[in-house]
This record gives sequence, structure tokens and C-alpha cells, in this order.
Amino acid sequence: MQNRREFIQSLIAGGAALSLLPNLVFSQTANDPWLTDYPKILARIKPPTFKKKDYLITKYGAVGDGKTLNTQAITKAIEECNKKGGGRVVVPKGEFLTGAIHLKSNVNLFVSKDATLKFSKDGKDYLPVVHTRFEGMECLNHSPMIYAYEQTNVAITGEGTLDGQSKESFWKWHGNPRYGGDPAKISQKPDRDKLYKMMQDGVPLKDRVFGEGHFLRMNFIQPYKCKNVLIEGVKIIDSPMWEVHPVLCENVIVRGLSIVSHGPNNDGCDPESCKDVLIENCLFDTGDDCIAIKSGRNEDGRRLNVPTENIIVRGCTMKDGHGGVTVGSEISGGVKNLFVENCNMDSPDLWNAFRVKNNASRGGLLENFYFRNVKIGEVSNAIITIDFNYEEGKKGGFTPVMRNFVVENVTSKKSKYAMDAQGFENAPIYGLKVKNCTFDNVESGAIADNLKDSSLENVRINGKIVNDINTVRVAPPKKG
Repeated sequence: MQNRREFIQSLIAGGAALSLLPNLVFSQTANDPWLTDYPKILARIKPPTFKKKDYLITKYGAVGDGKTLNTQAITKAIEECNKKGGGRVVVPKGEFLTGAIHLKSNVNLFVSKDATLKFSKDGKDYLPVVHTRFEGMECLNHSPMIYAYEQTNVAITGEGTLDGQSKESFWKWHGNPRYGGDPAKISQKPDRDKLYKMMQDGVPLKDRVFGEGHFLRMNFIQPYKCKNVLIEGVKIIDSPMWEVHPVLCENVIVRGLSIVSHGPNNDGCDPESCKDVLIENCLFDTGDDCIAIKSGRNEDGRRLNVPTENIIVRGCTMKDGHGGVTVGSEISGGVKNLFVENCNMDSPDLWNAFRVKNNASRGGLLENFYFRNVKIGEVSNAIITIDFNYEEGKKGGFTPVMRNFVVENVTSKKSKYAMDAQGFENAPIYGLKVKNCTFDNVESGAIADNLKDSSLENVRINGKIVNDINTVRVAPPKKG
């Protein structure tokens, strides 16, 4: 007597499976997004290609002494490369000081091994202002350190270093004494509050002008409205704030980066309102979320209404940070179809492994998040965090929606909570499913408030099988 597997295999070999057992053979495959949606997304994501021609920045006057400002020389090399059909703009061995670099179509900025681009500490070197986003809000502000606007086929590659030098400069703009700031002298808060009110009041972009005399920090790398983007291989240190921040881009690859930056709001990679994004084989050691997926804040996110969708994160290492893979909190445009696999996360200064930040001011539809085969050493808070009480909490008229959040084959060695999932009574978290996971050395069980259609299957917490979250449920901590 054949067993079930042998029986199916014999039918397939004989060509009878399709006619006799379509549901038996294909039901799991048809409903498994890892076998249906994931390959389709991956097939669409392709790196840009470039002409095999190099433009050495030293031939345009650049000097690698760490002191000479090379912005004009690098700009000339990029412009000529672009006009002649593209290629590589090469930064050779040495330390090259520069202001804002603006990439153009078909240009690959190649930072050679033993080469460092050191970015100026003077805000004037990031003027004139450009169309950008600050924490999910549109504005005209200092240029990001490396920026591209409405370009196609752009890249930053190589084995060299991008040094934002912000510890000695732009971190102080935040105003927090922890980062060398003095709020009595310089602080971003008045400008941030002003931009927030402009967003609420629907002020047109042309009138949201910041820049010189203002203290909204620039992002490090920001392709804006670009197609076919590759950022690969380089090391990034001391960023002003968010390190890699593609906005309204399509077909983006972030690969093999080493990001070590512990300043304020120093997120590692923040795709915002982007489509088809691959983040793989990167090291994140950051002062905020390692990866944070976004789609615009509040009124701006709803007005533009562009979700981030079809994101694959795989093979990454997360050390310090607020979250390993985070969604939010600027996600009013929505996020859907997130796949995370084969990552390693471990640090007493990593707060959460998988994190969602939302509230009634943001709203937004979040759906179809899949996590599998992730090894977690230590996190200080929770393996899974879905928090609708983030910042404004229930203050707002927009209902957050989280549905279909699936975690499989995940192990952890130490955390305060296995799970901290807090929905609203009028907006429960739908479809949180945890399967075949082992969470060891969990200090305080789990928080689970307002969940619906959720389940645990073959989940071990501190060595004990738990199929009902209520058996390890604890009351959420009081706010304030």
C-alpha cells in the first residue's frame, strides 16, 4: 500500500494528477503566497545596466585630500557621463569632500575600495532646496546628500565608504543634548511643527520652503520618483537621519550595504510609497529602525495615496535598532505584500524584531505581511509588535487596518514579550497567525488586545506548547 506522498508522486509521473487530484495536489500551492506572489515580485525586480565606460572624478578636478570641496568636479563628471549615454562615475582611492551629489539617468556612482566620500558639514553645501520629504511630509528643503529626481537607471555601487560626518554637525540640528545638541541654540522642533501645520492646512508644496536658516535634517540617499535603482556594496556611516530613502520609486534593489550610524532618527532603509523593492544581504546597526517601510504621513499620505507594495527583505543582519523590520509610522498611504525571510537579528539594543507602528491619525491599510525562517537572538521588547497606540494613539478620525500578518519558523532566545499586539476595539488586528515558532527566555508572556481571526499553531514559549494566547496573556502596560 502506497503512502499519500508516494501515491501523489505516482499520479504525477503517470500524468493523472491534473485530472484526478487537482485540489489535493495544488490546494496548498495555490494559497501559499511564498509560492505564488513572491516569485512574481522577484521576477520583476531587475538591476539597471550601464555602459562600460568610466568617468574618473579626478579628471574633472577632484582632489582626494579630504579638504578640497569637490562638488563641482563630481557634478561635471556626472553631467558628461549622462550626456554621453551613461556609465560609471568613479571615485578612486582617497578622501573626497563634497556637498550634495545629484545623480542623473544611466549613471552609476562607483565608490572604489579605499575611497571615501566625505560629505560637508555646512548646510549651505546642500542648497538650493529640492523637492523632498521630511518624516513623510512634502517640502522644499536642503538636498539629501545623494539625490536623484525623476531619473531612470541610477546606481551607487562599490566597496568604499559614504561618510555623512553628521555626528559633528547635523545631529546637533535635532536639538537633543544626547547627540551634542543645545535646543536653546539650534533645534528642528519649530521647523518640524511649522511643516506639520502646513501639511494639516493643505499648504501647497511651493510654499513649504525651508533650507537656509532652517534645521530640518536632510536624508543621506534619496532617489525621488525614479525607476530602476541600485544601491549596492558601500558602507554608510554617520547619516544626518534616514540613510537610504527611496520615495515614489519603482524597481529598487538595496543590496550588500553595511550601515553603521547611531544618530537621531537614523533609520537604515526606508522605502516610501515605492513599488517592487528588494533589500538583501545588508548589515544594519542603527540608531532607529533598521528597515522602516513608509507611505506618507497623515494628510500628505492620504492626499498622494501611493502605498508601498511588493517588498522583499532577505538575508539581512540586524544589530542595534528600534525594530528589525518595521512598518510605520508614516503609512497613511498603506503598505501591502511584504515578505521577510532568512534574516538574523540579535542585540540587547534591538527593541523589536517585527514591528508595526500605527494610530488613528495615520490610518492606512496594511495587509499581507509574511515572515519566515528568521533567527533572533536577543531583543529588549518583543518579537512581534503591532501597536495602534503609537504616539497619537486613538486621537484621530482614521481607522488603522492590519490584516493577514503571518509568522512562520521563527526562533528567539531572549525577549521581554513573545508578542505585543494592541489593536482598537473598533479596529481589531485581523489574521495574526504564528506557526511553528519557538520563543525562549520570554520574561513576561504576551500582550494581546483586540485581535480577531488570529491563531497560534505549534508555538513554544519557554519550552511549553501554546495554542491559545490567553494562557500567556498579560495586561498591557499603562500609558504615561
